[in-house]
Amino acid sequence: MPRRAIHLVLVALLVALAGCSGMGTTAPTATPTTSGGADTATTTATPTVSTPGNDYDTASVVVSDENGTQLTTVDAWVADTFSKQYTGLSDTSALEPGQGMLFVFDGEDERNFVMRDMAFPLDMVFIAADGTITTIHHAPVESDGDLTRYSGRAKYVLEVPMGYTNRTGVEVGDRVRIEDR
Repeated sequence: MPRRAIHLVLVALLVALAGCSGMGTTAPTATPTTSGGADTATTTATPTVSTPGNDYDTASVVVSDENGTQLTTVDAWVADTFSKQYTGLSDTSALEPGQGMLFVFDGEDERNFVMRDMAFPLDMVFIAADGTITTIHHAPVESDGDLTRYSGRAKYVLEVPMGYTNRTGVEVGDRVRIEDR
């Protein structure tokens, strides 16, 4: 077999092996977990979390209650252009607890949000220019063509996984401080 043919076969084998090992893909990973007793194990799929992308700035959003006690900090992608605000998290497959998206507007006004093309439910936290939470909506994934409108007065809107505000004790009237902006 000529040397060039051997090289082609080796390259083909390497490509095939890379494909078999999952290189270059973003497939879910299987994580063994135990349930029941020590003798049983099941395998569950852990989905790969997609992110909005590298062209987003990030900020830390710190939420405190009326007494100044810190309730949570959210690492947020910042949507500060019309294009980023229109897309929102619709190109994202999921959020981890403590992750979110912060929508930043020029001024405080009545804002309306919808769950367009969303794969997972959200809590929407509307925040006044002075940092006070004015409204919280718990928004499930839309199942038909009619989109529910979620409204509130805000300069900022923070989106986090649905139920996150309940788990962390975040409520209307709490205060928000945005760091790294």
